[in-house]
This record gives sequence, structure tokens and C-alpha cells, in this order.
Amino acid sequence: MLHSIKKTDLRVIRTKKMIFEAFVLLVEEKGYEAVTIQDIASEAMINRATFYAHFKDKNDLYDEVFSYALDAFTKILDPKLLENGNQVQIKKLEKMLTQVFTAVKKNQNFYLILTEGPSGNTLKLKIKNLLDQQYAEIFNQLKITENDVEVPIDFIIEYMSSIFIGMVHWWLNSDGDFPPEQMAHLLIKLVGNGHLTVLGIEVVS
Repeated sequence: MLHSIKKTDLRVIRTKKMIFEAFVLLVEEKGYEAVTIQDIASEAMINRATFYAHFKDKNDLYDEVFSYALDAFTKILDPKLLENGNQVQIKKLEKMLTQVFTAVKKNQNFYLILTEGPSGNTLKLKIKNLLDQQYAEIFNQLKITENDVEVPIDFIIEYMSSIFIGMVHWWLNSDGDFPPEQMAHLLIKLVGNGHLTVLGIEVVS
């Protein structure tokens, strides 16, 4: 019984992944409004009944695609990473980033499509919203100034979201064979000591 449940679960996961990838690819090619359920079914090599067994409609699929994509990133948006209000342990952060890059690499084609063009902008917006929700209280306490002018928090979030999405997209397109651990280390080197410090977050070993 347990064996058949596992097989069913795997089949569902595989089918959903095919639908996700087909949908994102078609949106990139034709635009969201022009894509039909039949288009998605044909691209994913399933029938319409199978589509409706998993999703109510196109909007339902759209929401779930981005929820699925964001699952990989929520680990590094966990407020528990911060200690004493404004400290983050570098080893803990590097471990979580490695998990994120590993999850992204496992679904390389999906994330490659999702970080390009309009989909990339949508994903960045979703990450920004998550940052706003997860860290609202902390961000509200921070006052970042440059030459006595306060820098808007949403500008900082926009900047950091762009860097992250851009880095993931470059990595998936790159011919180099950077492992997830190296990408995590590189991201911390590039962002950790500079941008997090600007936010008033201290990176500790």
C-alpha cells in the first residue's frame, strides 16, 4: 500500500513539473493571455482531463507555479537566520544558500525559463513581496542613510532581489561547472560584507 502511494505521489510530482515547464515556456513564447489550456496540455503531452485533475484553471496554475518556484528561496528568507536582531551566522547562511542552489540546479530548465524575460520580473516581484512580509518588522527598524538622505528600503530590496535573480540566471546559463557550494560562497562574498552591512545586518563567523 505504501509503495503504491509513493508511486502515485511521484507520478503527480512528475506530471505537475511537466505542466509547470510547459506553461512557463508557452508564456515566454506567446504571453500569458494567449496561452490556452489546450496549448499547455499539448506541450506537456497530457490530455485536458489530466490538467483539470490538478488545476482549476490557468490562474490556479499560475499561482502554483510561482509558489513552487519560491519554495526553493524561502529558506534564505527565514527571519530565524537572524540572531540578536541583526546578526547572521555565515556558516548557517552558506549552508542554506547551498540548499537553494542545489534545489535550483535539480530543476535547471524550469528555473532557467522562470528567470528570463517577463517571468524573471514576476519572480523578482514575488521575492520582493516575500522579503517585505518576512522582514517587515526588521526593515522598519532600520534607517539607511547616504549623505544624510534616507535610502528607501524598497530600493534596497529591489537591488538585492535583482542581484539574486541575475546570479541564478547567469549560473544556469553558464558553461562553467560551479557547484552549489561555490555559488553560495561567491554570493556571500559579493553581497554579504557589503550589502548586508548597508542594511545594518552584521555577518558573523
